[in-house]
Amino acid sequence: MYQIVCCVGSIYTCRQLRQHAESEFPYLCPMQFIDTHAHLYLEEFDADRSEMMERAIQAGVGTFLLPNIDRASLPSLLSLCDDWPEHCLPMIGLHPTSVKDDFLNELAMVYQQLNERKFFAIGEIGIDLYWDKTHLEQQQIAFRHQLKLAKTLHLPVAIHMRNSFEQVFTIIREEADTSLRGVFHCFSGSIQQAKRVTELGFLLGIGGVVTFKNSGLQEVIKETGLEHLLLETDAPFLAPYPFRGKRNESSYIPLIAEKIALVKNIPLAEVAGITTANAWNLFNIKNKL
Repeated sequence: MYQIVCCVGSIYTCRQLRQHAESEFPYLCPMQFIDTHAHLYLEEFDADRSEMMERAIQAGVGTFLLPNIDRASLPSLLSLCDDWPEHCLPMIGLHPTSVKDDFLNELAMVYQQLNERKFFAIGEIGIDLYWDKTHLEQQQIAFRHQLKLAKTLHLPVAIHMRNSFEQVFTIIREEADTSLRGVFHCFSGSIQQAKRVTELGFLLGIGGVVTFKNSGLQEVIKETGLEHLLLETDAPFLAPYPFRGKRNESSYIPLIAEKIALVKNIPLAEVAGITTANAWNLFNIKNKL
């Protein structure tokens, strides 16, 4: 039996050292992934949710960050977190496509929930100009309110932006300080936009789009360090190749990681280790479990 002496004089067997590492630094253990953005509580998974969860865990995806949409989605989200407490971590927020004339009532729900249980982020929040521009002003107000709330509570934010990079980035830059941190979810912008985001200290959420041929995101990945990246699925949406057009699920996270490893010409284990560490640090997971 081999023994290893650590730098502070303790003696470990190889098994003890591995167990110690898994306990203290789980994100450093090989081939563990985190899906940092997945709507696993939606009805698309009602028929086989448990099987889907088990597939993801078997694939090495052991932690799932669940972003909220609005008041209607919250019960199913919290129920999933209660059913899988060691794996599912809830966010709370008002999605921009759910911002209507009654958005202040929805924000009141967010504030109330934060007083009732533990959440790991404010999200998903932001601005969406793809579906409807009618409530742009209300979206901007709701976004700013939730950014301020995140800063007050020292929580990260998960930012939704669709056809709205400049509007989102302007507000982020105005609200930016040392307490504001988070991820630009489902990033699919340019190299220049990626640099603007990372220079403010925010991370890029990379999902299945990176596997699409001619998506342009592969060039962004080449120019961006792993320390700026998180892995996500946005399940059940945006499944990676070869499942494009079908229901997405968290077990596909390794496909996204494999594409990043291929584009950057680095080992898959390096992508797994660094992106998982990024997620643990951003969402402060170890200190909140």
